[in-house]
Amino acid sequence: RRTAVSPRSRERMQSSIASVAVLASGTASACARRRRAVGATARLGGRDNSLRSIHPGVDSVADADRDRAHATRRRRASKLDGMLRHRHDAWSPVARASVDDYDAELARGDDDARRLLDDDRGGGERPIADDVDVRATALLFIFPAIAGLLFGWDIGSTSGALQSLTDPNTAGMDWYALDPFQRGLVVSTSLAGALVASATAALKLGDKLGSRKELQLAALLYAGGALVQGGAISLETLVLGRFTYGLGIGFAMHGAPLYIAETAPTKVRGLLISLKECFIVGGILLGYAGGYLIEGEEGGWRVLLSSSVALSGVLSLGLLKLPDSPRWSLQRGGDANDARAALKILRGDKATPGTIDAEMRAMTAASEKSGVGGVGELLRKKNVRPLFVGLSVVLFQQITGQPSVLYYAEQVFIAAGFDASEGAGVSVILGVFKLVMTGFAVKYVDSVGRRPLLLGGVAAMTLATVALGACSDALATGDPADSLNTARLSVLAIFAYVGAYQVSFGPIAWLLVGEIFPQRVRSAAVGTATLTNFASNYLVALYLPTMIASYGQAGTYYVFSVMGVIALASIYLTVPETKGKSLEEIEAEMTR
Repeated sequence: RRTAVSPRSRERMQSSIASVAVLASGTASACARRRRAVGATARLGGRDNSLRSIHPGVDSVADADRDRAHATRRRRASKLDGMLRHRHDAWSPVARASVDDYDAELARGDDDARRLLDDDRGGGERPIADDVDVRATALLFIFPAIAGLLFGWDIGSTSGALQSLTDPNTAGMDWYALDPFQRGLVVSTSLAGALVASATAALKLGDKLGSRKELQLAALLYAGGALVQGGAISLETLVLGRFTYGLGIGFAMHGAPLYIAETAPTKVRGLLISLKECFIVGGILLGYAGGYLIEGEEGGWRVLLSSSVALSGVLSLGLLKLPDSPRWSLQRGGDANDARAALKILRGDKATPGTIDAEMRAMTAASEKSGVGGVGELLRKKNVRPLFVGLSVVLFQQITGQPSVLYYAEQVFIAAGFDASEGAGVSVILGVFKLVMTGFAVKYVDSVGRRPLLLGGVAAMTLATVALGACSDALATGDPADSLNTARLSVLAIFAYVGAYQVSFGPIAWLLVGEIFPQRVRSAAVGTATLTNFASNYLVALYLPTMIASYGQAGTYYVFSVMGVIALASIYLTVPETKGKSLEEIEAEMTR
């Protein structure tokens, strides 16, 4: 029997049927989209892992592909949803809420898939997500840093030792009457040894030994040189000891930044290499203090020059506890399991297996691609840019005024009212200030970045040399009544220069040298940069008196100001920002 249905009831029934149909259609569509999302995510994850095994810098490419795939799926889902809503604007709130809830679930699934992919890659976008193990990281840093401290010790102790050596009351031997050339020979022979060692390391020895064994060689040369100096029976013996110690300096300044750069976690690499500069400055201060302690003591110079033996022994024993650089080991064709074991030691207990795996894949891919190259490869097209950056920063470090500013610091302090007998105190004051400003650079180098500190510091150095030139002009030609105020302004300019140098060229030049060179030529390039630094230091010291005689003290400061402007332009145009990047990422950027 057929029952009559009112028009109003028929309309409600049709609306309900339409709502059920829309819900079914929306659910089926969402399920299909879900299946496509899972499949696409799996394919992307597989392709991501495959690409990573070929090239370590593929993260950005895979991430971009995956993001485009997610965006495409969401656009299609949004378009379908809009069509349904437009055609069935009378559908029930229940049906609308059901489809909206499923859309939200799909979005959450996409996010979960992304997180799973990141987890598969070792903990995130880069293999540095784990917290840094303080103990393991401190060990890989402290002993190369001691090698730098022993370099600073030589700088700080030489003047005190020379004073004791040439004083008949404290020399304790009969060959104390040294002429100016012989004095210069005692001071500069260690620099000659450093030049020879830098050249030797650049050619092949550095790559052959590896940075850890090179530091062990430096420790032996430090100890041998210190013992020969302390027991010198003639000027020739003393010069031999100075040269031997200088060989240790050259190998140490080549191996220390290399070892720290190749073994430190990416997130603290800049901090650690910059902190090594603190150890050099600390060594200088210890040398000053040593010179003060032996003042008036007969034969005090022997004690001062030989006392570095103890730290050399600590350095040698400490290096036995450290592994070779895994990057160097893989580059030389070493066993991957040995490299992995070394990396685990260097990363400590906090490193997860995923992080170790990701870092090993990156290093293995880079080493398979690079191999070992020598000095002859530095001029290849892809190496020209990093070579220019590395050599230019260490060259500008020396030719922008640092030696002359420190050379005349004591005279400026005396003109400002300090007593001439307080020269040692002036050196200590400047040394402490250098240490404080280096600490500032260490604190901010990995947060602010290399470029801002370098550009800001060099700009301040340039302004300081202009001020020193103007003050020198005023002192030479101005009113004597104002000379005291002018000299005090010079003192402020010296502090400004020293502080700016210690937050820029002081630590960051060596940091960049350890970072920017490709793995294949890194040892040869760092050796060449070290050689350039020592050679330019020697030439500036050699020709500085000639410059002053030709241009005057003010004119010399102005010349260094011009060099500062050129350095600023070069840094702005060529030096990249390397903070937060792995060595492999920096290499890809510098050689593309």
